Amino acid sequence: MSGHSKWHSIRHQKSIKDARRSKEFSKLANAITAAVREGGGSNPETNFKLRLAIERAKAANMPKDNIEKAIDRGDLAKNENLEEVIYEGFGPEGTAVLIKVLTNNKNRTLAEIRRVFHNFGGKLGISGSVKHLFKQLGVIKIAGDDLDELELLSIDLGAMDTQRENDKLIIYSQSQDLNKIKQGLETKGAKIEDANFSFEPQNSLYIKEKTKAKKILDFMNSIEDIEEVVDTWANFDIDNEILKEIK
Repeated sequence: MSGHSKWHSIRHQKSIKDARRSKEFSKLANAITAAVREGGGSNPETNFKLRLAIERAKAANMPKDNIEKAIDRGDLAKNENLEEVIYEGFGPEGTAVLIKVLTNNKNRTLAEIRRVFHNFGGKLGISGSVKHLFKQLGVIKIAGDDLDELELLSIDLGAMDTQRENDKLIIYSQSQDLNKIKQGLETKGAKIEDANFSFEPQNSLYIKEKTKAKKILDFMNSIEDIEEVVDTWANFDIDNEILKEIK
């Protein structure tokens, strides 16, 4: 892999930490609703994207009623005038950013996103201006003691690449292979922390200064704080020691 989404690792940790906040539950609900819309119906047995979204919600201790309401909202999405949009732009230090939203008022959401870009000296781009810098892949994150064995197994199952990040194994796959690899790992007792479809950068922008890194993270967090935002991807990489100082 030429790059990897360091931001997604940071965002995932933040989601676990903040999972009890109503805003975080709202994002998880939006992801479930979006999965119903784009993945083929409200049955998680036949809609793999929905199953992944539900698993992530359950891992964050999201109440069952909230999950069911989010699924129902997806079934009624056309009547609610919900639109799914991916916005593209360049944040602080030229960071390439993709922002997936689910909204019933595109003009309002776009205005909020544009305001954040403006406040941090970034620029919202047109469709296609950033997306070509990313590749859509399946990403699985595993924690545990048998990572060497699971790494070999994932390769046998068709993984494209793997990386170690602290005490976790990150597995990259073609989108169509994600379910097969996930199921194969689960049969061997793998502790899967997260599995999802992701836009991974083809090359990473390495940030080596604490001030610049903090500005980028503040920008990304401000984008994430917009309620209609379902997911975000970015192409920056920050040294772990700098991250520790910022946190």
